[in-house]
Amino acid sequence: MTFCSWEAKRLLSLAVPVFLAQVTLVLMSVVDTIMAGQVSPTDLAALSIATGIWNPLLLALQGILLALTGVIAQFAGAEDKKGIRHYFQQALYLTAILSLIGFGIANLADIIILKLDTTPAIASLAYDYIHFVKWGAFGFLIFTTYRNMTEGMGMTKPAFYISLLGLAVNIPANYIFINGLFGLPAYGGAGCGIATALVLTVMAVAQVTYCQFSKKIDAKTLLANFEKPNFKTIGIITKLGIPISLATFFEITLFACIPLFIVHLGAVAVSGHQIAGSVTALLFMMPLSLSIAISIRIGNLFGQNHLSQLKTAISTSYILAIAIALFLALITFVGRNAISQLYTDSPAVIALATSIMILACIYQLPDALQVAANGILRGLKHTQPISYITFISYWLIGFSLGFVLARTDLIVPAMGPHGFWIGIIFGLTVAAVWLMFTVKKRLKQAPFV
Repeated sequence: MTFCSWEAKRLLSLAVPVFLAQVTLVLMSVVDTIMAGQVSPTDLAALSIATGIWNPLLLALQGILLALTGVIAQFAGAEDKKGIRHYFQQALYLTAILSLIGFGIANLADIIILKLDTTPAIASLAYDYIHFVKWGAFGFLIFTTYRNMTEGMGMTKPAFYISLLGLAVNIPANYIFINGLFGLPAYGGAGCGIATALVLTVMAVAQVTYCQFSKKIDAKTLLANFEKPNFKTIGIITKLGIPISLATFFEITLFACIPLFIVHLGAVAVSGHQIAGSVTALLFMMPLSLSIAISIRIGNLFGQNHLSQLKTAISTSYILAIAIALFLALITFVGRNAISQLYTDSPAVIALATSIMILACIYQLPDALQVAANGILRGLKHTQPISYITFISYWLIGFSLGFVLARTDLIVPAMGPHGFWIGIIFGLTVAAVWLMFTVKKRLKQAPFV
């Protein structure tokens, strides 16, 4: 593979602000986990179950809108301002539609929670969390749409500063609603849902305000002569976005649904998995940010018709992904004990979480490569294969194997949470190989010959 230092610097210049923004967003979840864990294992288990239902839903809706980044990047590369304005306006209509869908589905969460084999206390707290947090769905999706537009235009720093604002609001808001300050009821772990909804709304207002007054983005011009809904364009965005959404949904649910299948083992098992999942989700922001940067860069080069340089950017992307994966594996292995102790003082939970994090070291490489390939395909607007590749890899292979290892004695004695994580390693490896092969195949097709 060819490595170009200039392309590497360009990718990193795009990726670093995205990474900082993503880390800040995930830190909100980490803060929620730490603060809920300090209340009780019951509150932490409830938060784990609630986010296991809510996060896949919200991120699946966000995934549809992620198609906008690659589309805008191609228009930006071609310096087509009219195309940017048209697709941005139509994306706002799609945002409203998705917000209504998300809110409606969230109202059905109690059906899932009531079917779980858990205690009434955990179920009640989990339901309350979702009931509160669903009010932040519209704000999150508006923030996403404006962010995707600005990042597609090559401006990745604004989202970072706005995410910092969100984190600054999240910590005191959590403390207020968890503990019941200023005459408010003490909601415990469910109070994190109120805080999150508030944070998402604040971030949306900040993002829109910034774009309105930024001369580089000039959102006032983008919103001028606002068009009627164009269902053909909305359909194009949706068609491109659904495979991205499904891939996001399949990967998120691969992790988030595990608590639903180990809840019968008790709060320690769920809490140990939640801590390991929270840490690895934070570390995942590094390859994910590179993937977003890759989609922007590939989209720009494709829009400029610089096809030979595009191939160099692709090989450079893979090499950067490998380097990042090795670094994350080292961080995870060395820091696993100290990190676990930040979440809880329970020896049993710490022991389980640290042992799971050793397994997490192994999957860093295939995970980084598969999201890099995913970013390349998004930049090329060739998203259709992403959905079936990730479904087969994550669920039919990864989750199925994990379930067999975790809950049955068919291969080895039931391993509990560790079995699911071993399944994840196999699933991500299959996804990485398959997606990279798809990129290679695409490059051999016109107009890449």
